[in-house]
Amino acid sequence: MTGIYTRLVSKLLFPLHERLKKHDTVAIKVQLEKSQWLPRDKIMQAQNERLQQFIGQVIKDVPYYKALFNKLGLSSSDINSVADLHKLPFLNKTTIRENYSALKSNQAGAVSSFTTGGSSGTPLTFLLGDERVSHDVAEKWRATRWWDVDIGDKEIVAWGSPIELGAQDKIRILRDKLFRSTLIPAFDVDESKLLGFIDRIKSIQPQMLFGYPSVFSLIAKLALAQNIDLTQLGIKVVFVTSERLYPYQREMIEKAFGAPVANGYGSRDAGFIAHQCPSGSMHISAEDLIVEIIDNDGHVVEDGEKGEIVITHMATSDFPFVRYRTGDIAALDTKSCACGRGLPVLKDIEGRTTDFVVAANGTMMHGLALIYILRELEGIEEFKVIQESKQLTRIELVPTNTLSDELSARIIEGFKARLGQEVEIQLDVVKNITAEKSGKFRYIVSKVEVK
Repeated sequence: MTGIYTRLVSKLLFPLHERLKKHDTVAIKVQLEKSQWLPRDKIMQAQNERLQQFIGQVIKDVPYYKALFNKLGLSSSDINSVADLHKLPFLNKTTIRENYSALKSNQAGAVSSFTTGGSSGTPLTFLLGDERVSHDVAEKWRATRWWDVDIGDKEIVAWGSPIELGAQDKIRILRDKLFRSTLIPAFDVDESKLLGFIDRIKSIQPQMLFGYPSVFSLIAKLALAQNIDLTQLGIKVVFVTSERLYPYQREMIEKAFGAPVANGYGSRDAGFIAHQCPSGSMHISAEDLIVEIIDNDGHVVEDGEKGEIVITHMATSDFPFVRYRTGDIAALDTKSCACGRGLPVLKDIEGRTTDFVVAANGTMMHGLALIYILRELEGIEEFKVIQESKQLTRIELVPTNTLSDELSARIIEGFKARLGQEVEIQLDVVKNITAEKSGKFRYIVSKVEVK
């Protein structure tokens, strides 16, 4: 049962907050909670209708797309459905940088400049308007409600983005207090800081946690190792996002907190793409986002086949993202979800192409193949794998004690078995694994171009 204070926040204070910011979040969320239960074909029909309107708008108002359609000899009537999107070229970071001014709509309202964390390469700067922000917040809010929690329930957020952490001014602090949201910085986590996080979690006793899976798995690992019981605090769900969630992390977090992990997939540039429901499916926010899966040649694959995720976000009329290549790998599920929602499902989300490694013979494999080698060995606290080339892979290791010759030999043997006997495996003992500038942790980094 929702508490009185939570109802006050979710029904009055947060809607007022969004209205003051000129966001249509509440109305969008109400509509999303209705549309999620429509049959799949009805959702797809509505998606096609919205796509037609969106394309017509960007051709008229956005210089880049007006010029592009003229160059291709196309008009808005040529894009009647998702199936017609193949007629348009992909959008990537280079294209956005080279056409930054021309991608801004002539009818754009107030927009803000945002920059990605750059964990997969050079950061990307782009513009966000109130329309996109309103839809993003509404989609996250809808997914939060799937887990029987709401805005106003006590929440702890473990985050590392300089954008969010730098915004902690007086108004933001007051707002977080009113909404009962506590932000803890996820930079440079060591054992003392993790113990401090645990103390705050025990003191606040939140209904939900939100943040990077790497941070919560580190907290969970320490709590389990020191027999600290976090299962009786009333935590209903642990929302994780912004990083690849590994199965061992989910298992550890759920065991330590006694609560389910709800995965969220998206990015600052592409938006909130998919959220996990209690039945386990990653539902795409199909009212706003179109997901295409393409092969290495850029062709759309059949549902069920893996490929790169391409996003068209239809709430980006101020600065459109049309057929934007995310660099992430996944597949569209052919099955519907047991929860009854008609929203399409994204499955087998395997992270960026830079999370894959390439063996000396050219075989491509997911980084999990290497992660499992290290996780099965006693004496390894933390690690990071950097594939410098097909001929050289470095492993940063934080050993439990001293890295013995025997353990070193087992690691090298395991990696050579996967990557090739001729590959040089370099072991670097470090005191800790450094997070990215955004605060995220990446356990697999490949500098080998995947073709």
